Amino acid sequence: MCGIVGYIGDRKAYPILIKGLHRLEYRGYDSAGVALLNGNLNVYKCKGKVADLEAFVKDKNLDGNIGIAHTRWATHGEPSDINAHPHYSQSGDIVLIHNGIIENYASIKEELKKRKHKFKSETDTEVLCHLIENIKDNEGVSLAEAVRIALNQVVGAYAIAVLSKDSPDELIVAKKGSPLVIGVGSEKEFFIASDATPIVEYTKNVIYLEDEEIAELKRDGNIKIKTIKNKVKTPYIEELEMQLETLEKGGFPHFMLKEIYEQPRSIMDSLRGRLNPVKGVVKLGGIADYEQAIIKAKRIIIIGCGTSWHAGLVGEYLFEDLARIPVEVEYASEFRYRNPVIHEDDIVIAISQSGETADTLAAIELAKSKGATIIGICNVVGSSIPRATHAGSYTHAGPEIGVASTKAFTAQITVLTLMALQIAYEKGTLSRSKFHELASELYAIPEKVQAVLERNKEIEAIAKVFKKAHNFLYLGRGYTFPVALEGALKLKEISYIHAEGYPAAEMKHGPIALIDEEMPVVVIATQGASYEKVVSNIQEVKARKGKIIAVVTEGDTVVKSLADYVIEVPEVDEHLAPLVAVIPLQLLSYHIAVMRGCNVDQPRNLAKSVTVE
Repeated sequence: MCGIVGYIGDRKAYPILIKGLHRLEYRGYDSAGVALLNGNLNVYKCKGKVADLEAFVKDKNLDGNIGIAHTRWATHGEPSDINAHPHYSQSGDIVLIHNGIIENYASIKEELKKRKHKFKSETDTEVLCHLIENIKDNEGVSLAEAVRIALNQVVGAYAIAVLSKDSPDELIVAKKGSPLVIGVGSEKEFFIASDATPIVEYTKNVIYLEDEEIAELKRDGNIKIKTIKNKVKTPYIEELEMQLETLEKGGFPHFMLKEIYEQPRSIMDSLRGRLNPVKGVVKLGGIADYEQAIIKAKRIIIIGCGTSWHAGLVGEYLFEDLARIPVEVEYASEFRYRNPVIHEDDIVIAISQSGETADTLAAIELAKSKGATIIGICNVVGSSIPRATHAGSYTHAGPEIGVASTKAFTAQITVLTLMALQIAYEKGTLSRSKFHELASELYAIPEKVQAVLERNKEIEAIAKVFKKAHNFLYLGRGYTFPVALEGALKLKEISYIHAEGYPAAEMKHGPIALIDEEMPVVVIATQGASYEKVVSNIQEVKARKGKIIAVVTEGDTVVKSLADYVIEVPEVDEHLAPLVAVIPLQLLSYHIAVMRGCNVDQPRNLAKSVTVE
């Protein structure tokens, strides 16, 4: 979940590193540090954000054409100056940065203590740095070979970058289970980072390291890649599709608001080339080879975490309703630990924005070991999940920098809808007329999302009324129940207000006890099969003096007469309601958080890409 960045070449390293840390800060922001090699190894690090590091190093020696830097989300050891990366070896001649967890660090640490090693921090990372030096000195091997031997002794996940004062012209990197990208510059230079965001400004040519691979990056422009088992690999250079302007705020005060407003485009980008409403054609090329396997599946298992899990719940409704295939939606974090029953003819759909979610990757490996077919839905090209799955589809949401996911959620639902439509039509469970109707409605969704965004001022006014609330309840039924869960999650994530999402009918089975005149209740009451039932649920809340904020279909008069506040959205088929109904909830959460003075893009204790279990 931490962010790492590095540079080796002829440019001054520090400006590249610090800019890279700002780009990666969404991955963790409780401490930061930088190491620069120029004869000596100068390490500067401190608790706090990247801006605190910048202030700390203003009067320091920042020379050097090779360096590594790190922004941290704490796992082992609380956020502090000492626990911040980079970490020194025993002698101070080697430094290391790390994203991941070394699970057997404690036993290695005890063994090294017997060899008179002294540790300054509480981190697993410092232990790995000491281990590398111990091997290098005792076995008389090169830095790269010491790293390779050390990585054969550790258990866990890692993306690391290593510098040594004795090897002033090389940077060693390696990965397993955590992301790492190498940028290949045009002037005998290399850039490394946890993702491509710090690299795209300098080069479009990248190498995605595979698990258990080590790369030696030389100042003369040479690169060597081998596995930890000492097998030599040939570097494969790919071209980035990312555009630099997508990484900037573009005049918005926060990335989250920018990304909310990007949804008409990101949804359309996820549709483009896959949906032709005139001809009535839906085709996801990424699953073409497995289309028949999905059609014949007796069961689909959808796995994800957080927002991706909520998108998976929408997928469950879509596949069962349209394609008539039984679906189970699982938390990836629970799936691998409960000895699940998996059959060889099961289809497992893994959903992840980053493509690096550790729990989801572990669940994929378990399902693959049982012979299931794995389909991925992911936003980041070249990330680990697309590489681990048999087939899949990218969402094309573009980079999502705000920690609270918004456009990734609607893009995931868009791809799930396309997938369900394609399978249902080919299977014959969806009539041609209904298929055409849904395809046309789906194509119109970006325009309808834009119409909801134009109600931003109305939503901001509602946020002002409830900004001091201590609790929220979100209610939905059918396709809008996952939207209620997602709305509650957004509010919790960025405003720190306690919020819960429930199926509206379940309210009377417990949560109704919480309702009084101080309790705001957000009800998604768009038109659909359960509309009348939702109206009854609203009346139950009103009878207990709860404050109703209702999301309704344009022109609704029944709910409007009952609710205290109403947000209208364009009429859509209920299969597609989540795509428009979630937009007001994203904006409501955003405005409440801003009014409470919260850090919207970097909420406390959270990181964007959860690459540890």
